[in-house]
Amino acid sequence: MIQDIFPNRLDNQYVECSPQDNDVIFFFEGSSLLAKYIKEDTLTYPLYKQFIQGIKTGISKDSVDNYSFTYLLSVDDTKYFLAQRKGELLRGQYAGEMADSKVHNEYTSVVEGFSFVGVDSFRKAKPKATAFAAITAYHLYGWYRDNHYCGRCGRPTIHDNKERMVKCPVCGNMVFPKISPAVIVAVTDNDRVLLTKYAGRTYKNYALVAGFNEAGETIEQTVRREVMEEVGLKVKNLKYYKSQPWGLSGSLLSGFFCELDGDDKITLQEDELSLGTWVKADDLDLEDDGISLTREMILKFKKEHTIIQSN
Repeated sequence: MIQDIFPNRLDNQYVECSPQDNDVIFFFEGSSLLAKYIKEDTLTYPLYKQFIQGIKTGISKDSVDNYSFTYLLSVDDTKYFLAQRKGELLRGQYAGEMADSKVHNEYTSVVEGFSFVGVDSFRKAKPKATAFAAITAYHLYGWYRDNHYCGRCGRPTIHDNKERMVKCPVCGNMVFPKISPAVIVAVTDNDRVLLTKYAGRTYKNYALVAGFNEAGETIEQTVRREVMEEVGLKVKNLKYYKSQPWGLSGSLLSGFFCELDGDDKITLQEDELSLGTWVKADDLDLEDDGISLTREMILKFKKEHTIIQSN
């Protein structure tokens, strides 16, 4: 999966520091990220010295003083920083894979040779460690973007100098990065697995039932509720599989396998899904993308069924 980058190591513990010439800059505009394709499947991001030079030589009246640079994370010895325009009020929705790909062309690059691409481009980006850095950076960017002001009294927040936290100097409110728990659910019925497709998203491949945990709800209750809401089915024998951080939605995913309990008729929640269908393991034609928990779970089901059949 995307987080499996060993022997590389991602460290997102906050440290107070300033970017140096060869540190990497992530600059987001909504669901778009400034980047450059070296090859069809290899993305690179501007270095600090390139970003600064781009601002200084640009045709606009932009200035380096109009930007702030916040340390995000490191992968081994490479440091990544978030660039933001000071005082910029961002409006609208920034939902990762749900963004229309045409929107990326609306933003003007501040660095020659670089352009804006969708944050979901990490799916095809190499090396994997850099792709994981990008999706994690997008998660943190969303938190920084939405917490310029105190949610309690409305005053501007300031960044703590020891940990990743913003605080209100007036009322003392402390705000830490938000992580939303969610589930990925593989509903099975003997040699069949339930596959879905999202409605209204640029991601068109098969997926599994998924959804966010609600307040006062166990993660197991979330599994049963989401399956019932999205496809109208009852399930039993829930088995936890694995977890995965997923920066596009700011979530921590918990993967579950479960069995159909009763009628297999699918009643689709059409505002969430465009398709829900039972697929036999032998008919699954997917390759391991090394990225998503969803894909790994589908392939695990196929492999286990194949083993059973061969015996």
